[in-house]
Amino acid sequence: MERYKYLIIGGGVAGITAAEFIRLNDEEGTIAMVSDEPCLFYSRLMLSKPAFFLGKVPFENVWLKKQEWYDEKKINYISGKKAVKLEAKAKIVTLDDGQQLSYDKLLLALGTEARRWTVPGADKQGVHYLRDLNEGKGIIAGIKTAKKGITIGGGFISFEMAELLKLAGLETTTIIRESYYWEPLLDETSGKMIEAALTKNGIKVIKNTEVREVIGDDKVAGVTLKDGTKLDCDLVICGLGTLTDLDWLKKAGLKTNRGILANEYLETNLSDVWTAGDVAEFNDLILGATVQLGNWANAREHGRISGLNMVGKKEPFKFVSFYTTQALGMSVTFVGEVRPSEGKKIITRGLAEINSHARILALNGKISGATLINRTSELNAISKLIEQNFRVAGHEAELGDPSFDLKTLVAKV
Repeated sequence: MERYKYLIIGGGVAGITAAEFIRLNDEEGTIAMVSDEPCLFYSRLMLSKPAFFLGKVPFENVWLKKQEWYDEKKINYISGKKAVKLEAKAKIVTLDDGQQLSYDKLLLALGTEARRWTVPGADKQGVHYLRDLNEGKGIIAGIKTAKKGITIGGGFISFEMAELLKLAGLETTTIIRESYYWEPLLDETSGKMIEAALTKNGIKVIKNTEVREVIGDDKVAGVTLKDGTKLDCDLVICGLGTLTDLDWLKKAGLKTNRGILANEYLETNLSDVWTAGDVAEFNDLILGATVQLGNWANAREHGRISGLNMVGKKEPFKFVSFYTTQALGMSVTFVGEVRPSEGKKIITRGLAEINSHARILALNGKISGATLINRTSELNAISKLIEQNFRVAGHEAELGDPSFDLKTLVAKV
């Protein structure tokens, strides 16, 4: 059994960044990294960009680390293996091939997996997801011959992939079960603005329904909706959210909820075990709440903080997370915590009529997050207001005025 001072489960941006900061502070401590993907570190951000799928960007640009980097940092990179068992007291992790690794300090940066479609026929050739490079390759191959495509779900993946399919020349349809796009994370005004962008670009949007069955022999030939309507297609991309298998960790005594529970130092309830990235459900000191955020910027900062804390620095995580996407001539930005919940006050600024709309969310009197449609320029100001615990009382009119410069409020703090 091999023993490592630092063992990292997960080869994505959180794990990679943690390894970088561990090595910056500990030049000799042994490090092993386990990834369930059979490849080196690559850009997941690029997987959602049409230019990559359409071959306008060289495929080689997806790689962010070469083997030489792992060798230089003295990291034993174990690819194509999955951790399946944790013995916390003995400090042993078992992989799916039976190999056992012993550790002094452990980081769980597992990431998340794409939620799989469970309707009859969902296993047919031509049904795709977008969570890893292998799935991305399948979409690249599929769009070369497909004529009609369908995206399932009303979120980032479906929004970005609908644009891809249209740019690839496919007749494109988006199917959502909600009454408007991105419900309930966005308000109806924002959702309908996104729908307008989709339809303006020739993409059909079907709401308030679900697919009952995927039809065809081995390959997708179409779908049947719940009301019996049949739609022809030869390619489907699913964006149904994400999940993570936590059962093997629960058996080890790890506390979990939707993700792995952690404090502001990203420490779990188990001794010498940290977590980072999309799977971490952590105590956010800025928002004053336990949150789970799934985006690249958040995962990278998680990696930095967890790496520092694993070498004994004891630094809390304080970062305003954000995610921005651009497609179909529209920008959509989420900053901070934007999940609707009881007690949150919502202030709107902008109008759908001018194709510019934002919602600022406040919890306990302080700004906690915002959603921005074609107002990405306000991202920095709102991030600073969240970071500085800006109180909305007395400033409702200014926050709701789309012509008011939010940077003025930042200067007052």
